[in-house]
Amino acid sequence: MSDSTSAVEIVRTVKALRARVAGWRAEGLTVGLIPTMGALHAGHISLVEAALARYDRAVATLFINPRQFNSAADLAKYPRTEVDDSRKLAAAGAHLLYAPDGDAMYPPGYATNISVSGVSSGLCGADRPGHFDGVATVCTKLFLQSGADGAFFGEKDFQQLQVVRRFVQDLNIPIEIHPCPTVREADGLALSSRNMRLTPRERQIAPALHRALQAAAERLSAGADAGSVLAAAAAAIRDAGFDRVDYLELRDGGSLAPLERAETGARIFAAAWLDEVRLIDNIPVGAA
Repeated sequence: MSDSTSAVEIVRTVKALRARVAGWRAEGLTVGLIPTMGALHAGHISLVEAALARYDRAVATLFINPRQFNSAADLAKYPRTEVDDSRKLAAAGAHLLYAPDGDAMYPPGYATNISVSGVSSGLCGADRPGHFDGVATVCTKLFLQSGADGAFFGEKDFQQLQVVRRFVQDLNIPIEIHPCPTVREADGLALSSRNMRLTPRERQIAPALHRALQAAAERLSAGADAGSVLAAAAAAIRDAGFDRVDYLELRDGGSLAPLERAETGARIFAAAWLDEVRLIDNIPVGAA
């Protein structure tokens, strides 16, 4: 069943989603999946475009997953813009939007949790306990519900990407995970649905996070010790007007193990607060 008022076809049940995908399979078509929590921006649309370049059909999902939130207030404030999202998806060429409600994803009696160790430790995993269990659980369900050939994730949420890669490999889920570059505003701010909550003053301050990472990456690429470089970068972020820095770390881009100096594939990761809005970012150091 679809919503006649939507700009792109919407299905809300697993049965309807699988029926649609089965029809495409009967035609010999491949399917790419774009998991989202809505409030779509150009970064999400770039994932749709990447899916369409690789697969015959693009299916976006919209589910504001309560298991990814550590605060009921944060969950309540998350933007809910399904009508606008569906129009953006249609304009981008997506073929279907899967938008289940809470009971469809976690019916009464639901008792299963997917937990990934290792790459989920530290960074956002330390500051948001249980968050990556929520990511792993909902993505496992979306992959199995859709039976998609591939799924697309932005590198802005790099730790999330590594968590998804890990459980897909460990659980032998037959889906290919495609990382996509972070999409940024002209001033360097990484696109995020949370940016909607920034005041005009905070929006002016926000690009300082990316500038500090760039400056730190240059020094680390030249062989500087991570401790002094990251301490200076954290101070620069606070001096720019951020209220606090949750973390600013140099880590291996595969295992996410902490590093004392830059190595091939290293990345800098940061999370910082502007009042009630938590922004995250990461960039490669030298050759990614």
